[in-house]
Amino acid sequence: MRYRTLGTSGTVVSELALGTMTFGAETDETESCAILDRYVDGGGTFVDTADVYAGGRSEEIIGRWMKAEAARADRVVLTSKARFPTSDDPNDVGVSRRHLARALDASLRRLGVDHIDLYQLHAWEQVTPIEESLRFLDDAIRAGKIGYYGFSNYTGWQIATAAGVAARHGWAPPVTLQPQYNLLSRGIELEIVDAASETGLGILPWSPLAGGWLTGKYQRGVLPTTGNRYAKPQDQAAREERDRDDRVWEILDVLARVADSHSATQGQIALAWLLSRPIVTSVILGARTLDQLTQNLPASEIELSDTEREELDRVSAPRFDEYPYSGWARQDRHRPLEGGR
Repeated sequence: MRYRTLGTSGTVVSELALGTMTFGAETDETESCAILDRYVDGGGTFVDTADVYAGGRSEEIIGRWMKAEAARADRVVLTSKARFPTSDDPNDVGVSRRHLARALDASLRRLGVDHIDLYQLHAWEQVTPIEESLRFLDDAIRAGKIGYYGFSNYTGWQIATAAGVAARHGWAPPVTLQPQYNLLSRGIELEIVDAASETGLGILPWSPLAGGWLTGKYQRGVLPTTGNRYAKPQDQAAREERDRDDRVWEILDVLARVADSHSATQGQIALAWLLSRPIVTSVILGARTLDQLTQNLPASEIELSDTEREELDRVSAPRFDEYPYSGWARQDRHRPLEGGR
């Protein structure tokens, strides 16, 4: 396992993080604890959760594991998130000072700790002034309840707005952004990556395997009926849309060829590609089973060649079809050092 700094902070985390959204839902407590054991024993140090994962049960399981495995848990850099509803009360949602204060205290209780290393706003919302949210986060840092803060699912303008407000007031700056990012979903490269880079945010990609697509387990034209997230009727439309997309299968073909050359799995190569992106701090592995985690951890050891990275970059290139992201409009934002028209 290799390590990187958490954005522009001085805290170091493993380049593969453990996502725990399934803990207490699809993954029972015994399996969850086995996953945590294996992850930390393999050099992992960065555990990601949120107050809404399994209605708080994910945090509770992590908290009981940390208490029972104090020596292992001492290495863990812990992150949680808040924003989404925790009850039907109209104030139990959002990023207001009231909701965040209660959500943070509840997360601390469930986790059995008095400090969370990284606390992230799970998404933007249009009701609360951003000044209110950022002042709360700065106060929480000063109170010793959190070490750093970051954002999840923010757009480029939201990142720039929040970072600018924090700087103008002299409040602690954000250090991370947690977006969806993978070979099938590179839309954040339109401007979110640039916004994160300009403000010093380390990116923590979620869904790095695109819901299992990048593991190679799907076959074109074969729609699963059981034992799969896309087997649910409400998810069939998304499954069918990807199945019809030629670009998806071109990416998977290249992924398979690169995986064969490394005697690796397609999932490991997809993770290695993300780890090669300069702005990525740590890739979040959402392991549902111990076997899934064990299979994906070796991705940290794979070094892709320049040719392999370029081929994966080319086949998965995000689509910049329209203004202001089309070719000429993007070109107009760059100035060649040699000058000229």
